[in-house]
Amino acid sequence: MKKDTAITTLFLDIGGVLLTNGWDRAARKLAVQTFGLDAPETEERHHLTFDTYEVGKLTLDEYLSRVVFYENRSFTPDQFKEFMFAQSSPYPEMIELVRNLKEKYRLKIAIVNNEGRELNTHRIKKFGIGQFVDFFISSCFVHYRKPDADIYRIALDIAQVSPEEVVYLEDRSMFVDVAGGLGINGICHNNYAATLAALEKFGLRI
Repeated sequence: MKKDTAITTLFLDIGGVLLTNGWDRAARKLAVQTFGLDAPETEERHHLTFDTYEVGKLTLDEYLSRVVFYENRSFTPDQFKEFMFAQSSPYPEMIELVRNLKEKYRLKIAIVNNEGRELNTHRIKKFGIGQFVDFFISSCFVHYRKPDADIYRIALDIAQVSPEEVVYLEDRSMFVDVAGGLGINGICHNNYAATLAALEKFGLRI
């Protein structure tokens, strides 16, 4: 349903919306195969550590020292980080859509994402996300991570908008629901065409 309040702001996830996920299960599985790691041990150590990395309380080197380099390896941390960074690729249609909507409707654009600092910085710079985004409410910067509702409250405060002015594009339905509990309009992104149609219901057409 089209809202009476004009949309002034887009909240966006990065992984799954603008880019592929940075360090997801598939990437870790490939890393296990590529570097000959113990899969169960790697996954257990990852899950015990990654949330702390994403909220900015560990560096990437510290994360890797716990998950991969807790014993001697035949490869270096720099080689492993290069592999991690190489797993990201863009969704060009989605990036172009956001750029066009920003220009046409003079929208504020805010990233609201869970990401560790080094991965986040690499992805923002590599794919030019900083060229069209106004605010970065990333978990590594604000020390809250989705689905904590406070990350959305911080985003609203930083953007200085009310919830009804926002449309939030996110590929995880639970996060859309949490933001919706604060009155933020949400679209669970599955594909370009469906999201384009959903945006039109809020008066945003390219």
